[in-house]
Amino acid sequence: MNVATAQPDILEEDRLRADLYNYLGLMLVGPPDQMLLDQSAGLTGDGTDLGQAIQGLARVANVSKPKAVQTEFNALFIGLGRGELLPYASYYLTGFLNEKPLANLRATMATFGIERSGDVFEPEDNIASLMEMMAGMIVGRFGRVATVQEQRTFFNAHIANWAKLYFEDLQAAKSSVLYASVGAVGAAFMDIEREAFRMTAS
Repeated sequence: MNVATAQPDILEEDRLRADLYNYLGLMLVGPPDQMLLDQSAGLTGDGTDLGQAIQGLARVANVSKPKAVQTEFNALFIGLGRGELLPYASYYLTGFLNEKPLANLRATMATFGIERSGDVFEPEDNIASLMEMMAGMIVGRFGRVATVQEQRTFFNAHIANWAKLYFEDLQAAKSSVLYASVGAVGAAFMDIEREAFRMTAS
């Protein structure tokens, strides 16, 4: 995504939220290299569901090798013709690619001045891009920090209605090893975000 360079003051909890969105986007856009695996192995969590999922991810990352993870990534997301999972909102919500959810997302992106990078060719409604967009809205990478209302609207319209199911499918996918742990983190995080936005709306 083409982004601006604004660096406003951000609450620590929001910066941590953005960091986790960014991390998920990074893990889902391509197979992690040794550096990212090492960083993942160093993650720590607490006793919450999310914390436990993060600890599980760290343990798996610690014994994962880049070549094996690349094979896993290819089986899950690329495959021969297609991978085991199709990580697109349109597919999850309609059963087809490039449908109304993608058009709706593009309309929302336009209101925030978010543009797809020139070197990205897959549809914008893929899970990695949505994680990246959400992070950017939280910390103001698209020119300004999105309000909580704007974040909630974006999350509910483009993420909440399918992302947890996708992360659960990632956990259950037969090719998943490291990515089963990524799915566990994603699913737990989606629960937290959905509940937090529900509380701010009341």
